[in-house]
Amino acid sequence: MKTEFKTKFLQHLNIKKQEEGFTLIELLVVVIIIGILAAVALPSLLSQANKAKQVEARNNVGAMNRAQQAFFLEKGQFGAYNDLGVGIQTETTNYKYEFSPAAPTTANSGIAILASTLTKGLKPYTGLVWAEVDATTSQSTTRALLCEEKLPKADAGGPTVAAPAVACGAMVNLGE
Repeated sequence: MKTEFKTKFLQHLNIKKQEEGFTLIELLVVVIIIGILAAVALPSLLSQANKAKQVEARNNVGAMNRAQQAFFLEKGQFGAYNDLGVGIQTETTNYKYEFSPAAPTTANSGIAILASTLTKGLKPYTGLVWAEVDATTSQSTTRALLCEEKLPKADAGGPTVAAPAVACGAMVNLGE
């Protein structure tokens, strides 16, 4: 082969190598695929975020239920929020926590811990704690329930079971 021909051939290959890239159609296909994946994954991601926010309320109400039971064991009555010393804020970004009745009486009929939603689309919760007296031994024991609203609230609001009770009513019983 002639040297001139070899040189031109190598220059042609070098220029062709520099012009490599993606076509517009290839880029559009990639963007469409990414869009479809995002459309499928986004609703699942958002529902997981709401579930994580609801776990906060379940954990806090459960901790306050256990604190009320411990307080009753020590003092023989249920305590107000400040008496428990649980270190849980009364209001977070997503929930507001309060007791019903706010200042428990010595009658020990029970107490409800209410987790009202401050963000729409979340489920409110109620924690119920009450004392039972065993008829044979005359000893008091405490029982507790955690109740969850069946459907998320369309706007901010409290749970349907607000007064001290021994059942979740229309709410879902998550157990003791």
